Amino acid sequence: MKHCFSLLSPRHLLRGCLIAWILFLSACGPSTPSETTETGADNQAVVAPKETITIALIPKKKGLPYFTSCASGAEAAAQELGNVTLIYDGPTDGSPEKQASMIEQYALKGVDVIAVSPNDPDVVAPAMRKAREKGIHVIAWDADAVTDTRSYFVNQSTAQAIAYGMVDTMVQDLGGPEIRAQVAIVTAYLTAANQNIWIEHMKARMADTYPNLELVAIKPSDEDQKMAFKVTQDLMKAYPDIKGFFGISSVSFPGAAEAVKQAGQSGKVMVTGLATPNSMKAYVKDGTVKSVVLWNTGELGYLTVQVGAALAQGTLKAGETTFEAGKLGTKQIKGDHVLLGDILVFTKDNIDQYDF
Repeated sequence: MKHCFSLLSPRHLLRGCLIAWILFLSACGPSTPSETTETGADNQAVVAPKETITIALIPKKKGLPYFTSCASGAEAAAQELGNVTLIYDGPTDGSPEKQASMIEQYALKGVDVIAVSPNDPDVVAPAMRKAREKGIHVIAWDADAVTDTRSYFVNQSTAQAIAYGMVDTMVQDLGGPEIRAQVAIVTAYLTAANQNIWIEHMKARMADTYPNLELVAIKPSDEDQKMAFKVTQDLMKAYPDIKGFFGISSVSFPGAAEAVKQAGQSGKVMVTGLATPNSMKAYVKDGTVKSVVLWNTGELGYLTVQVGAALAQGTLKAGETTFEAGKLGTKQIKGDHVLLGDILVFTKDNIDQYDF
């Protein structure tokens, strides 16, 4: 070996040393444990996804059948994706302050995605902004947040479609647009952004298309079925000629329906709104309720996890107009809203076909 080196010029020796040093550095370079690079079918470099993505799914109020069914769909998506750990947690009393505290807690734990259905967008906004500043992907679902606090809103349908669907259904249940009727809205919280947007569209629909409907009151139930029951009772006393109630949350609707039923007004005073079919089947079958408006709640939870995972993977980027959502297929993106799709209307003819 010494003899061979002695035959090389100093310039050749220097070149050989440089090559050896470059090869050594290449072999010892840094690597990322959660990512590997391989060649795809199109010969483009493909970055493999993170080994595990942790998503915290935070509802307005934990324990409600509506949100429980959303969580079931979310868990199905997590299992299907295979690399998602789902945490489902929220305030049991619907407190927006507690919801904000939970956002802060999960941000400190370093989850990859926080998905929030805000009870009061303004209250939770600071916590959501801080989470984003830490590099966590923050999205809203079910109800929108202040726009600078999240990247996307996973929207069950457009606010207009939901509101128009409820008003159109009420008119049909009352007997047609020529019927003159007083109606009232029983909402959840006066601070609930999604419900306030629906109410504005409902008012516009009545004014523009159904002027024979007179909206006499809008009352909150604080996402409490007993309170919704009492509010509806009080409104029936205050407006003895009232003919219809909109229960625009999954808690206010059954509460309003029970009040109408106990007052002996089933079939005389119409009740419609938003709730899961399982919570309204008894009222539909006994004639207290003719129509229930909603969307597929399991699919909403499923889509939320799909969107969160795609953001964490880097496969969903600003400006895209469609999103491939697993078994749900292609979903539309309008601006920063990922849309689940059309509303569903459950009646006695089809409500037994659904179990959520």
